[in-house]
Amino acid sequence: MSGASASAAGRPCTAPVVRQAGLWNIANVLTMLRLLLVPAFVLLLVHDGGHDPAWRAFAWAAFAIAMITDIFDGHLARTYNLVTDFGKIADPIADKAIMGAALVCLSVLGDLPWWVTGVILFRELGITLMRFWVIKHGVIPASRGGKIKTLAQGTAVGMYVLVLTGPLATFRWWVMAVAVVLTVATGLDYVRQAVVLRRAGLARERTEQAERAETGEDR
Repeated sequence: MSGASASAAGRPCTAPVVRQAGLWNIANVLTMLRLLLVPAFVLLLVHDGGHDPAWRAFAWAAFAIAMITDIFDGHLARTYNLVTDFGKIADPIADKAIMGAALVCLSVLGDLPWWVTGVILFRELGITLMRFWVIKHGVIPASRGGKIKTLAQGTAVGMYVLVLTGPLATFRWWVMAVAVVLTVATGLDYVRQAVVLRRAGLARERTEQAERAETGEDR
């Protein structure tokens, strides 16, 4: 066969070149759009004292677009092999930026208790730092609970951005309460996963070092 004869002749077999996704792909463009929406969202939210229903509705629209692009850019990147180093860094930054900006602004305006903002931001920052802490041992995958938490946070914050009264105002309080509970619960689960992953990684390293030492002694 031609493949066998080529190998027999000593000609090197070259592996197919995997084309790397460029910076300007649709997934990264959506991430950049989300980053640009952060200052626009803040300006719309705090415009005219931050309590005008019309401007708050515009701010909600910007927030909703940011949340939608968050869903699509990751899906497109994975489906069409558009994952880039820029996307890996910029995507989580954009996520934290829009959510953090919304929480802080709502607390400054007096619409959301500061302790809620503090709990959510502490969890998000802590999990991000923890991922870097264990990254050499492995990657903590996004859990189903984490995705539900993100949906609950986005829904709750979006409802607080709008000027709601009556039953809807009460309902959004309960939605936020669920989001906070999920934030804490999934955060504790990520801590557990990180500890297990790090212990397994350290045990694997010790085993590999012992095997190398034994191999050296046998020689």
